[in-house]
Amino acid sequence: MAIARLVSEPAVSDGNREFRRMCWLSWFIGVPRASRSADQLWGRGVVRKRNSRSACSGKEDKLALYLPSLRGGGAERVMVTLANSFAERGYEVDLVLASAEGPYLDEVEDGVRVVDLGCPRVRRSLPGLVRYLKRERPRAMLSAMGHANAIALVARMIARVPTRLIVSERTHFSVSLEQAGGFWARLTGHLGRRIYRRADGIIAVSEGVSDDLAVRAGLPRERIEVVFNPAVGRWLEALAAEPANEFWSSTNGGPLVVAMGRLTEAKDFTTLIRAFALLREQLSARLVILGEGPLRGELEKEAENLGVSSNVYLPGFVDNPFPVITRADLFVLSSAWEGLPNGLIQAMACGTPVVSTDCPSGPDEILEGGRWGHLVPVGDETALAEAMVATLDECTPPDVVARAAEFSVDRAADGYLAVMLSNKE
Repeated sequence: MAIARLVSEPAVSDGNREFRRMCWLSWFIGVPRASRSADQLWGRGVVRKRNSRSACSGKEDKLALYLPSLRGGGAERVMVTLANSFAERGYEVDLVLASAEGPYLDEVEDGVRVVDLGCPRVRRSLPGLVRYLKRERPRAMLSAMGHANAIALVARMIARVPTRLIVSERTHFSVSLEQAGGFWARLTGHLGRRIYRRADGIIAVSEGVSDDLAVRAGLPRERIEVVFNPAVGRWLEALAAEPANEFWSSTNGGPLVVAMGRLTEAKDFTTLIRAFALLREQLSARLVILGEGPLRGELEKEAENLGVSSNVYLPGFVDNPFPVITRADLFVLSSAWEGLPNGLIQAMACGTPVVSTDCPSGPDEILEGGRWGHLVPVGDETALAEAMVATLDECTPPDVVARAAEFSVDRAADGYLAVMLSNKE
């Protein structure tokens, strides 16, 4: 992939007062003193060119999407999917990343330009994002994930550009604040709560996320639009049709149960492993948990303590999980909290029966109260095991593919563009 640098005049020419303000801001957000040259304060972005567009086209149909990185997760894949869809509709699209890294970079299509702000920490991307907005002046910018939303709002205020800024919440705002792991995470969360009202539009991925955000951020509920994730498209059909390892296709060892997600507290795979151990008391089965994360060691130890380590597989992050999910007998979402779980929808699109916890929020909306799959209380391994056994025993499971089709890329893109390009104040 070709890399070009956006060389610019030093920001100091914009005035000493502006430069001093950025010096103070760089200290406040933690930019190292050694890096506080004019170019670094304002950001000298790296453009990973995906097409022949000029870096400064300045057209009114330019859209930007801003997020930390593409390291791997539901939110990251959603933003790549939206960027690709917008580009297919003829918009000029910039995918602006604090750090351009992660497995989903390979999924960015040629019509999308990737702008790398070169900052491993999101808060340090603020000066670069300010510079980007001043130079490119996109018609609208969409940001995702709480801390990135806060940075985007501050950047727009500093840049003083007419760019319409839309923030999207993908999980419960209250949970994000409670789970903040440090001073900066907590500060960014509280800052986001105070300045969300300055956004031109707010999108939540589910009714539950919208209701929670309205209460915790003190926003009128009518200001928040609910747009479901672009979880299903032609790309998913193509990926699901690829060949799978013979192990996953084999019926030896009994039914194949699959789960997917980062190995973190939110996904509560500990409860899933305990439920699987109870299931194994009734029938032979295999459990595969696709994903990587900090709790790998704890999960492996839990499986060993329960005597099911030889039947529980943690292969790590898988570029294409869908052939495995398609061949599975059951997909399980065991999360303690979510926003709108893409994995659950995509498993349904693959035609795989599902079981889910009734966590806040998303599963109840997706499964319509249990119409399309069993819903069980969060953290209840007994109820989860019973639902897994019942689903595996079903002769005629519901047509989950039909329900998943309602979460299409086209429908989501329509919803996002309606908010991003709206003229309403």
